[in-house]
Amino acid sequence: MEWIILLILAVAVVVVIGGGLWAKKYFRHEIERAKRIDRANKNQ
Repeated sequence: MEWIILLILAVAVVVVIGGGLWAKKYFRHEIERAKRIDRANKNQ
């Protein structure tokens, strides 16, 4: 029973890390755009 819980936790960690990398890859341009807008707004 313990190994099932450990397996589920391991899969959850992999999914979270993989999802973060996927989001960073596909939304990098949007993230950079938002950072530029924030910087521009702070300088005003």
